[in-house]
Amino acid sequence: QVQLVESGGGLVQPGGSLRLSCAASGSISSLNTMGWYRQTPGKQREWVAVITNGGSRTYADSVKGRFTISGDNAKGTVYLQMNSLKPEDTAVYYCNAYGFGTTYWGQGTQVTVSS
Repeated sequence: QVQLVESGGGLVQPGGSLRLSCAASGSISSLNTMGWYRQTPGKQREWVAVITNGGSRTYADSVKGRFTISGDNAKGTVYLQMNSLKPEDTAVYYCNAYGFGTTYWGQGTQVTVSS
């Protein structure tokens, strides 16, 4: 079992920055990938970014060039640096991890981009 805890959400003005953090505990040696999703009311959860054990990073087109994922899967840590934030980035952001056929989720952290 793996437990994920996010932190770092909040309210920011358009054009501002936020950094989200996620810490995993438990069987972190089983993890292959860690990443981030986001969800707004009435919509499906949307994939944002992922980082693999080998350090490969992939981003959704909507955040490419503005968001940067980093971390160390072996240590169970993943971060999301979000720059040039837009109102449409407002969502609950969820940390995600995958390993041995099992997907894990954090409880989510709210990010609100508004003036």
